[in-house]
Amino acid sequence: MKIRWRWLPAALVLAVALTLPAHAVTEKLTVNGKNLWSQAGAYMVNNTTYVSLRAMAETLAPGAEVTWAGGAAHIRGSGVEVTAVPGQNYLTVNDRAIYIPDGVRAQNGRVMVPVRAIAKALGGAVDWSAAGGVTVTAGSGRPGKTPYTSDELYWMSRIISAESRGEPLKGKVAVGTVVMNRVASSEFPNDVRSVIFDDQWGVQFTPVANGTIYNEPTAESVLAAKLVLDGGREAGNSLYFIAPSLTANHWVMENRPYVTTIGVHWFYR
Repeated sequence: MKIRWRWLPAALVLAVALTLPAHAVTEKLTVNGKNLWSQAGAYMVNNTTYVSLRAMAETLAPGAEVTWAGGAAHIRGSGVEVTAVPGQNYLTVNDRAIYIPDGVRAQNGRVMVPVRAIAKALGGAVDWSAAGGVTVTAGSGRPGKTPYTSDELYWMSRIISAESRGEPLKGKVAVGTVVMNRVASSEFPNDVRSVIFDDQWGVQFTPVANGTIYNEPTAESVLAAKLVLDGGREAGNSLYFIAPSLTANHWVMENRPYVTTIGVHWFYR
């Protein structure tokens, strides 16, 4: 495979990460039968293993070109374009976005992103075991089919925007997480639009009642919707959120277990 580095200092190596269980780490990264842990510069951050993106690109995207331009790392290959910007909490992959809770990182001249995220972006697969460590298997070199519909993106972006327009990206993802947790729960409807418009116990989301659900979403809300629908999560298993300073109805606070606070929203399960 051929990888060319344009406008990129020789010391800069792109990198990726994998969320692992909190127990002992097996320092092994197997790619095509070889342990690349040291070669990939692997290290741990919050139970996440960060490794070299260049090493992964060589395996997962044959023929791809890796460049550095405009403060971002780019992988361009047949049917795929990946962009990683240090400091951002996501990768862009064609028209999709993949969430990185701990963010794209720059350390010792290397740009760091999650291995599960980059494997997903390039059609590869990642497995982990206590004995074998991380095993990466090459795939198509491009992302699989988008795992959500245009209708799901339409409604998810609008509920996120209406409920959390002024919140940080993490808070927007958390609001979307509540919707997805409800979709997965037997207590609520089983699709995005039905959860948003659920009225079994009265209107569930204020924007549905006041009509702001129909407003054009902000660009970051669309991004957050893509992140959530592609598997990004915040606020754990929360099923409810409330902004205590903005409402007099505190039923959720008094009746559901507290999970976390992000921005103005308090989350409960």
